[in-house]
Amino acid sequence: MRIVFWGTPEFAIPSLRAMVGEGFDVVAAVTQPDRPRGRSRSSSLPPPVKVVALEEGIPVLQPESPSTTEFLSELASFEHEIGVVAAYGHILRKEILDLAPRGMVNVHASLLPKLRGAAPIEHAILEGYQKTGITIMHMETKMDAGPIIHQVTTPIPPDETGGELTVRLAELGALALVEGLALLDTGAAALKHQDHTQATYAPKITRALARIRWEEPAARIARQVRAFDPRPGSWTTLRGKEIKLFGPRLADEYVEGDTPGMVVKTDPALVIATADGALQFLDVQPSGKARMGAAEWIRGRSIKVGDRFDTPS
Repeated sequence: MRIVFWGTPEFAIPSLRAMVGEGFDVVAAVTQPDRPRGRSRSSSLPPPVKVVALEEGIPVLQPESPSTTEFLSELASFEHEIGVVAAYGHILRKEILDLAPRGMVNVHASLLPKLRGAAPIEHAILEGYQKTGITIMHMETKMDAGPIIHQVTTPIPPDETGGELTVRLAELGALALVEGLALLDTGAAALKHQDHTQATYAPKITRALARIRWEEPAARIARQVRAFDPRPGSWTTLRGKEIKLFGPRLADEYVEGDTPGMVVKTDPALVIATADGALQFLDVQPSGKARMGAAEWIRGRSIKVGDRFDTPS
């Protein structure tokens, strides 16, 4: 079947490569436009999907908006039977969904109907899920609500970061996509309608959501820091300076009554009090600098026991 692939970031690449490798006829790839890079903004960075598509000899479309009449006409010229979406970055209108005779399918990084939305991987860790997975689904106009074609489940280890889980789910998604397309191609797919009453949501990660609130429990803060590692990074401030923290570990140094946000140990590690315990952090990233070991940062900043990281009011 003739396929148009929609995707932009690294997460989408395994799915594109898997379709090509399995012999599916990918006739075009739709991705976001190149974006300026560097302080001078004088050069442009192509999205990862564009780079791979061109390597494979696949025509690339990069509309600023996928909703214009001109783009719809160009897309229709490829006479594709089905569309495949993996982290494209735009909500697609009904006109696009209806253009392919066999519809469009989505590679979604959760076990729908749980965690519909833009950031299912981060929210799975943040909310303490013990398992997640990939759902291959038929797309409808309502976000992530279409019938399920195929699902694959995977556990979430207690120390896994958002970045690590993203890499694993990208590969798992490629496998699930190929299996789902094969089911569709042979007529063996048994579509399962979602139970909308069980739906939960995973909205886009905001700066406010990534800010550490030290008055929260240690386990919740640890999940937050892991969920947003490496991007966007969970952040806090000390002496008015912003800093991101990584590599949380539960620590034994907490004493009942310690003030949340207070530094309770600096040698050999940075340990900070929370509402109900203490957390050790392995890495930090000061504003405008590269990620570094916490011990190195402590030596350079003269951090001492009793210093207190700010917590929002």
